[in-house]
Amino acid sequence: QVQLVESGGGLVQPGGSLRLSCAASGIIVSSRPVDWYRQAPGLQREWIATMSDDIPMYAYSVKGRLTIARDNAKNTVYLQMNHLNPEDTAVYYCHSRTVFGAQYWGQGTQVTVSS
Repeated sequence: QVQLVESGGGLVQPGGSLRLSCAASGIIVSSRPVDWYRQAPGLQREWIATMSDDIPMYAYSVKGRLTIARDNAKNTVYLQMNHLNPEDTAVYYCHSRTVFGAQYWGQGTQVTVSS
């Protein structure tokens, strides 16, 4: 059974930072692509970052402010977010897929950027 559990969200002031975590079980994060998505109120879910084969990839809208990283020993993928602004307010989701194509999502973690 694959499970992805996000944590680390919360309320942060503009210009602040947060580190989100995606703890995985049933899947080895070092051998499968792991993605971060976010969904703001009233908008579609959007892809923001992927770690695949040790190669990080970012959406243009977040490049330079977000860093995706992996701790193989903890089977966890992180998303370090810096210089946050109100437009980053969203529910952030972790996503991965097995070699058979089955896709898995975490429950999401809320990030609110507000003064």
